[in-house]
Amino acid sequence: MKTAHRKARSKASRVSGPEVAAAHLPAEAELHRIAERILRLSDADETEVDITANADALTRFANNTIHQNVAELSHTVSVRTVFGGRTARATTNKTDEESLRRVVAASGTLARSQPRDPDLLPMLAGRRKYAKVSRFDAATANATPADRARAVERVAKLAALRGQTAAGIFTTGGSASLLANSRGLVAAYRQTRAEFSVTILEADSSGWAKENSPALAAVDPQELAERASNKAILSRNPRALDPGPWTVILEPAAVLDLVGFLFYDFAATAVRDKRSCFTGRLGKKLMGDNITLWDDAFHPLQTGTPYDGEGVPRQRVLLVDRGVPKNLVYSRSSAKKMKTKPTGHGFSLPNEWGEAPFNLVFDGGSESVEEMVGSTERGILVTRLWYIREVDPYEKVLTGMTRDGTFLVEGGSIVAGVRNFRFNQSVLEMLRNVAALSPAIRSTAEESFEMVVPAMKVHGFRFSEVTKF
Repeated sequence: MKTAHRKARSKASRVSGPEVAAAHLPAEAELHRIAERILRLSDADETEVDITANADALTRFANNTIHQNVAELSHTVSVRTVFGGRTARATTNKTDEESLRRVVAASGTLARSQPRDPDLLPMLAGRRKYAKVSRFDAATANATPADRARAVERVAKLAALRGQTAAGIFTTGGSASLLANSRGLVAAYRQTRAEFSVTILEADSSGWAKENSPALAAVDPQELAERASNKAILSRNPRALDPGPWTVILEPAAVLDLVGFLFYDFAATAVRDKRSCFTGRLGKKLMGDNITLWDDAFHPLQTGTPYDGEGVPRQRVLLVDRGVPKNLVYSRSSAKKMKTKPTGHGFSLPNEWGEAPFNLVFDGGSESVEEMVGSTERGILVTRLWYIREVDPYEKVLTGMTRDGTFLVEGGSIVAGVRNFRFNQSVLEMLRNVAALSPAIRSTAEESFEMVVPAMKVHGFRFSEVTKF
């Protein structure tokens, strides 16, 4: 198996089958060899190579039964070349010699056909010092289909015993990446990931829970299933309540679903181009005193590379200080234009977006969700949201719906499930009305965007109507 696997990996981009795991990711030395081959093949003024190998394994289940197990090992090799101030990028998923020649040639052809970019900066020269992060877990890397199947079996049995139906996914995998250029820059990173998501269904109710981490041991499918199952039970026979302004308790996933829409507003390029809700508002009080927000790639609950798409070391940035937006994140280009220093948040070039903070961390509080419920005379507890769309970008008004566990709170207790609501709510206004915060945890949305966020108790949250489902 190992011999065949090495042979396949050297000739093609992709290996699939039930035994592929993150343990099969190529070593850093192998990624170096690929990069060196590309740099030797290029005759450009400057050349950049970005290589990523991904190992992904997925066990999917529905109707209390596993119905799919897939695994894949893939390579992405992206080459950017520069000729006389012109630049372009070409990508391949193969690593044989002929494919590497073709991708270098394609990048060169595209670059020569581009208009000259007067703002293009030289590639970073020489080695950089990157902060150490440790996010590669051996147990996650060596997880097998049998490991995932045993966990799913326990979840399915729990649901069946309660007359419920379970559906979801259990994924394990990892990635190895290397960024290098012809001016001597080299940056490398490896991490693993484990994720379990489950929805428990009943005739007129549902519950949901999800968690991910680089460490398999930090993800507890049984506990997540118990949580989702209990939500489905509690929300049976949901009541229809009147829309309007409500006190809401937003669990961390629901908070992420909303505040995640702010991430690009902290990009210097967005502010400069007047596409940000913070354009003309930096330094002004826009949120409550209890709202402090960082971008911190080194937080113990965060993941991702300690460098950006150009190899600039990431910095920890205070974005909001006690309700006041203070700082932005910068790529090399936006920093030069705005006469400041880059913060290590730039995307790979060329791009039109500039930069963004992908490691958002909210300072939390001390109240648990249970304590928030206990202190609420009348309100709504929200598990998560979906179908969210932006209505007003400058005021950050969003619309969407609740789902998978929405509850009426009365007299400090959950008394019933309720029909789902549609909401129309400004995120900025919401963050001015936060009455309580829980400790912040790692949370993830359905599209795998992660943040470190607390649960929030919010006054005056605007529900506009009861949904039909």
